[in-house]
Parts: sequence; C-alpha cells; structure tokens
Amino acid sequence: MQRKAYVPGAAVLLAALLAGCTGASDDGGSPADSKGGDTGTTAVAAQPGKYRTLPEACGAVDHDTLDTLLPSIAQLPDAAQQDQAYEGEAALTYDTDRRDGCSWKVESATATDHLSVDFERVVSYDNTVSDDNKAEELYSTRETAADLPEPAATGSDASSSPGGDAGTPSGDAGGSGDSGDGNDSGGSGSEPTPSGSASPTETSAALQPRVLDDLADQAFLDDKLSAGSSTARQRTVTVVFRTSNVIVTIEYAEQPTASGGVPDSEEMQDRARKLADVLAGKLDG
Repeated sequence: MQRKAYVPGAAVLLAALLAGCTGASDDGGSPADSKGGDTGTTAVAAQPGKYRTLPEACGAVDHDTLDTLLPSIAQLPDAAQQDQAYEGEAALTYDTDRRDGCSWKVESATATDHLSVDFERVVSYDNTVSDDNKAEELYSTRETAADLPEPAATGSDASSSPGGDAGTPSGDAGGSGDSGDGNDSGGSGSEPTPSGSASPTETSAALQPRVLDDLADQAFLDDKLSAGSSTARQRTVTVVFRTSNVIVTIEYAEQPTASGGVPDSEEMQDRARKLADVLAGKLDG
C-alpha cells in the first residue's frame, strides 16, 4: 500500500510566511513595518538666544547714576549709610544666569526715592520656538498689559481733526487717568508758554506712556501718578525693553514728603530712559 506524503506542521508554517513576504514585494507594496510619510528628514531645532548669562544687577548701576536717580543719597547723615544705600538689595533668585534683580530705596526730608532693576533671560523649552521668539512673546504680553494709549496727533494733524483736540491726551502725562489740576505733567499746567516753546498740550502728549522706537529690539515706557491731591502723590516711571532673549525692567518711583507735591514727569522719564541706555550697553559690553 502506498504511503501518503507527510509534511511537518512547522514546515507548512514557514512556507506560508515566505510566500506572504514574497507576495508583498512582488506587487510593489510597502513592507508591513515601513513608516508611512517618512521622508528621511529631521526637524531643525530653533536657534538659542544671543545671551547665555546676565549682568550682576546691583553692580549694573554706578554711583554717579544712582546720585542722579536717587538724590536723597547725598542727604544721608554719614558715609556708612551712603555706602549701604549704594549697594542696594539683591533680589532673591536661585539662578542668576536666568534672572537677577536689585532695588534701592532712600528716604530723606524731602522725598522717598525708589529704583529697581530686573534682568530676565528667556529660555524656550520648545524645540520649534527660538529663545528670541519666546522672549518676544513674553514682552508683548507685558506691553499689552500696560495698556498704552494711542499716540496723540500733533501739529497740523491735531488742528485738522474734528474738534481740533486730537493732540490732547486723556488724563495726565503719568497715565493715571484723572484730569488733575494742571500740575500733573511736571508742573507745566496752566503756566504761560514762552514764545517758540512747545505748548502744554504738546508737552503732555510727548510725555504720555508710549512705545520707544530707539531702544533695543522692543521697548515701552509707562508713567503713572497715584490718585489724590490731599497728600503727596507718587509718580512711577517704568521702562521695559527686550534685546534678543533678555527682558529688562526698570521701575523708578518718587514720592515727595510735602503735602500736594507732584514729582516732575519729564525729569523722571529722562532719568529712567538714560538708565535704560546704560543697561542695554551692559548687555552688549
């Protein structure tokens, strides 16, 4: 009697697997484990920021600059107190390459002056977003929160607008939003304007909170005057600017001791603006 051919089960399974692989190749299809859409390229990581370190904040403002911003230092009774005032108070931070700050506060018989400087180095943890772009995003958030007024029209633009009052800012030059008594804009108020000088309206418009086009990559200045007239009013001038992936914040405040005193807006803005130029140079120096 003739025996039937016998093929072990393992051999049958192997033959089936070989046939399946051969079939996939013959009909031009992709192998079962190939990744669809794989072009063989990899995403390029976003560029890191220009700055890897920060200046030491308490040492970034020299004594001459502090004498200008905080004139009350010269009124302190002894040299030891003056030295302590010059040193400032370092902000609490756990990584001075990421954030560093310092503040100075001096009280005298005429006024209380306060200055703070803050450096922040922005690092993006998203490989698709550069450090610069992340810093720009954070800066824009700060500028939006400041709620700067629209630039006021001056000269012929103001006179040609309906009502002719386009050059008049709302509130005082400090951005406090109250009409005040005419003394809120550095005391120019209702005093007569000398021939050839800017009018009070033009001066107020020039001192209103605004974007600064000539400082770093992006910058703005804010100016606020505390409400009330029965006591001395504090003026706070803030300058924020971004250069590459570093954001710098300057806050400069003054409150006279005399009742009804109002700090001069133009003078304080000028001092804060000059300090901003110095600090921008420290970053690039």
